[in-house]
Amino acid sequence: PAVAYFLAAGLFDTLILFARYLEAAAKGRTAAAIRSLLALQVPTARVLRNGSFVEVPTADVRVGDKVLVRPGERLPVDGTVAEGSGFVDESMITGEPLPVEKHPGGEAVGGTVNGNGALTIEVTRVGADTLLARILRMVEEAQGGKPEIQKIADRIAGIFVPVVLVVAAATFALWMAFGPEPALSHAFVAAVSVLLIACPCAMGLATPTAIMVATGRGAETGVLIRRGTALERLAKVDTIVLDKTGTLTEGRPELREVRMLDADFDENAALALAAAAESRSEHPLGQALVTAARSRGLALPETTDFAAKPGHGITATVTGKRVTIGAARHFAADGIDTGPADAAMAELAAGALTPVLLAVDGKLAAVFGIGDKLKPESQGVIAALVEMGLGAAMLTGDVEATAKAVASSAGIERVFAGVLPDGKADEIKRLQQAGRTVAFVGDGINDAPALAQADVGIAIGTGTDIAIEAGDVVLMSGDMRGIVRAIRLARRTLRVIHGNFFWAYAYNVALIPLAAGAFYAAFGWLLNPMIAAAAMSVSSLFVVGNSLRLRSFERGEKA
Repeated sequence: PAVAYFLAAGLFDTLILFARYLEAAAKGRTAAAIRSLLALQVPTARVLRNGSFVEVPTADVRVGDKVLVRPGERLPVDGTVAEGSGFVDESMITGEPLPVEKHPGGEAVGGTVNGNGALTIEVTRVGADTLLARILRMVEEAQGGKPEIQKIADRIAGIFVPVVLVVAAATFALWMAFGPEPALSHAFVAAVSVLLIACPCAMGLATPTAIMVATGRGAETGVLIRRGTALERLAKVDTIVLDKTGTLTEGRPELREVRMLDADFDENAALALAAAAESRSEHPLGQALVTAARSRGLALPETTDFAAKPGHGITATVTGKRVTIGAARHFAADGIDTGPADAAMAELAAGALTPVLLAVDGKLAAVFGIGDKLKPESQGVIAALVEMGLGAAMLTGDVEATAKAVASSAGIERVFAGVLPDGKADEIKRLQQAGRTVAFVGDGINDAPALAQADVGIAIGTGTDIAIEAGDVVLMSGDMRGIVRAIRLARRTLRVIHGNFFWAYAYNVALIPLAAGAFYAAFGWLLNPMIAAAAMSVSSLFVVGNSLRLRSFERGEKA
């Protein structure tokens, strides 16, 4: 009777609206990471004005202002500690649970929580330039990204929908031609049931919902996924290439040994000349010499005519002497024979120390052995990557013997050594041409081209802004265990998306014959449109619910 179909129409609308309400509520939960990050923003700050601290809106704070943060309060801006000391909880940014000790000169990040000491922060970044604002922006962009697998789903839907329309039309025609009376009523119910049961609404949720949940969960655990497409590529990576300094190692090189080659110089005199020249350089090895000289209380003479050649070394004039410092390849241009230093360089390199040569007025004076400790987690991370079936390699500009010694202690067998900054991207390209899907992990300015060239660039969050901007994934704490965490999250996300595709299509397609009335003649089965609408709605709920399981992802999970 007509009343039954009015009831079906009303119930159909109710089911659809209820399903859409549940979907909206579930998708709202995927934005929890965004909301939690927004909650870290502090509306006001105590700023030094005319000799006293006054409370002003955070939007009115300017670079160079001094902000007072009391114990237990959240930092409103990024800056450096000007006065005070204490421990700051940075877990909401880095995912690491242990508070970080802060002293004058230390970096402070807006949104983190001050512990037991009052801090005065000199503001270095405000507004959209703060780390928290950048993280928010990156997470939002990542959640809106469309990975390749979604494009495949779109193409499938482009074929599936016309096919379903043809099947519905054929169902209507067959019922009109061969169905019992009332033929029009049966034909209409069967055709509508086919359209309802096969509706690919869930397919539109299959990928975006999983990407939103995964990127949000990653941000909560210190893995910032800047592009949603990176999740799919990261799940398919088979080779991890790691930079050495600051990535595998702590990035704080120290002078360990000095081998003198010229009797006219003693160790301190040679170190003072080298440190004076390197005082103009930002290179970690050069800074190690400066630190060592200052720790010995050596005076650093005035330096002029400073020139640096990336990947090679520097030249400068110090107290009228022409000073050349760097790798052996740097000395060929000046016609300086490095042969007398070969034995010393080999011994230092065998001990995992980087040999740095010093020449004064064209004559070799000393070889410095500079070492950098492996990060405590490096060996465990490499072992975990190998266990996951990934190949690991190290890419560095260091000399081959030193590079191999460091790689061996980390558990890495494949080493690309002596690679200049502009050649790192070429090495990545060669691996890709050999059929490898490559993720590169780095932290320095010279790593940016390789990060961009790799299928997935993983930037260490404690590194330079340029490296972070070039990376697809950023490890906010600099802890290498974030690499394993990111890959496991990516793999699980891809599995969830594949599961979503199943729920979006499989049982709907399987029920099309029932909806079309294929079993009516044998069993008298004809699907009610209300049940078809319910089945279509349930598939969408399955997809959203399956995606929300990613919120339970924890760092220690197995892939």
